[in-house]
Amino acid sequence: MDSLITAAARALAAGDPLGALKRVALRDDAPALALRGIAMAQLGDLVRAKALLRSAARAFGPKESVARARCVVAEAEIALVSRDLGWPAKTLDAARATLEAHGDRINAAHARNLEVRRLLLIGRLDEAERMLAELDPAPLPPASRATHELVVAGIAIRRLQMKAARAALVRAANAAREADIPALTAEVESASLVMKTPAARLIARGEERPLLLEEVEALPASGALIVDACRHVVRDAGMVVPLATRPVLFALARALGEAWPADVPRSTLLARAFRAKHADESHRARLRVELGRLRVEVRPLADVNATKQGFALAPRRAREVVVLAPPVDERHAAVLAFLADGESWSSSALAIALGASPRTVQRALDQLAAAGKVQSFGRGRALRWVTPPVPGFPTTLLLPGPLPSD
Repeated sequence: MDSLITAAARALAAGDPLGALKRVALRDDAPALALRGIAMAQLGDLVRAKALLRSAARAFGPKESVARARCVVAEAEIALVSRDLGWPAKTLDAARATLEAHGDRINAAHARNLEVRRLLLIGRLDEAERMLAELDPAPLPPASRATHELVVAGIAIRRLQMKAARAALVRAANAAREADIPALTAEVESASLVMKTPAARLIARGEERPLLLEEVEALPASGALIVDACRHVVRDAGMVVPLATRPVLFALARALGEAWPADVPRSTLLARAFRAKHADESHRARLRVELGRLRVEVRPLADVNATKQGFALAPRRAREVVVLAPPVDERHAAVLAFLADGESWSSSALAIALGASPRTVQRALDQLAAAGKVQSFGRGRALRWVTPPVPGFPTTLLLPGPLPSD
């Protein structure tokens, strides 16, 4: 490898893309194309970066499988940053296998880290954890160790394991300082802010207050019966009743939980559960049926008692009833939470991340755009959606994940 290529590679490793381009900007050999592609990615021109990396992969000879694999890994990172979640994961896995077979452990570890980051982004935490356990971060360079620890912190935050998350963020900050790359340091600092940002609201006895992540983690040990509107479950310290697939039942449970220890008038329950402005006898009959179903579901945790005015929740073991709600009640809060990371998303990528149909996601985006909460740019397959970070909305690290006891 000639001296200019070596100098450009060192500049990129130090986070100096302009310094790298000064050395290889006018060259079109395969190594220079690859370095130019990485430099353009660091500068934010992802479309140009992807084209250069693909040209580099084609330009490398048949015996240069390791160089081609490195180009694939770089392209996979661009796909992740640009939220191209449909990018073929098997291609990255094959590149990682090639790098491992040829002893390039650092780039192979980087490829695995990218795989884990993608799994974390789409909420597949168990798979991400299993893959992460196979990676030893000790021999990695500081920049790779920092990104590794950010993933560890992301998984811990989603699982509400705040002690582990804090420790990982401290390790990430130390590695970022050692790497001396300003952009990486800023990324770690941004990730650390979620620990100080309200992640939910606690509604109890008609009052509400914001909760930090550590307070959310500690809530199950408080002895309260929790109506969790983030995960759509009703739980206490010993049992969880899932209601995510029963939206009417959960709407009733939340209304009863917010009013506890008072009762809730039937008219209010009709409006909350069925959005019925003018209730008739059929609505009232359906309310009785749905309350009966709710009574059966939550019987191990609480009774649903009839009163003169309506119905009231009576916990069996818990001392009180509280509602854990998202920071802001918004119909399409999950879509906004993903867009709040500041990246541009396609509707298809959002559908993958949310586990929803593309049509459902597109309808949500259209409604949010009509309300002025998101905006789009590009056309056709290049159409992307963005929004400025919305105060009060959790980042993707804070989207509902498994409960601590899962």
